[in-house]
Amino acid sequence: MVAGIAAATRKSRYHSGLFAYLAMDTMTENDYLTAWGLYAFAALGCLLVWWRMTRWIWRWLREPLQLLMAVLLLSPTIVDPVKTQFAPAVAITALDLVLKVGNNAWRAVSDLFMYTMIAFGVYLVFVLIRWPIERAANARRERKAAADAALAAEPEDDDEPFRRPAPVGGMRVEPRL
Repeated sequence: MVAGIAAATRKSRYHSGLFAYLAMDTMTENDYLTAWGLYAFAALGCLLVWWRMTRWIWRWLREPLQLLMAVLLLSPTIVDPVKTQFAPAVAITALDLVLKVGNNAWRAVSDLFMYTMIAFGVYLVFVLIRWPIERAANARRERKAAADAALAAEPEDDDEPFRRPAPVGGMRVEPRL
């Protein structure tokens, strides 16, 4: 009987200092920055894998796909307006839809859409600047290749028909008398 009372009044293992700290639902500023640092490291790793996976695709399809993945992984959304804490928008959307908790999914989706439109607008400006430069460089390369081909096809004029061939192996050639 005494053992039963002692077991009932004994505190759980979560009352120790370490587990009580882990059971809290608030994050300190240091925890918040550490979590974002770990997420940024993991997101950059995912981006590198994605760039490696899309390396074989045609360039005009590869670059927008890489940009879309960067926007999906790196766009934040606000979680708590009072504390001004942010979280990855993809994670907030997924957790709100799968677990059916909170009402941040629509805000996260709108933030994702806004960041995507901004990123693709900047990318479109970049492409519109890059395209004429690349066309001019390709035309310049083609003109140079055509000039080199014409030069190679033209027969060489032999100014000295009775000239001796150059010595092989750098040996000295004595003049004939």
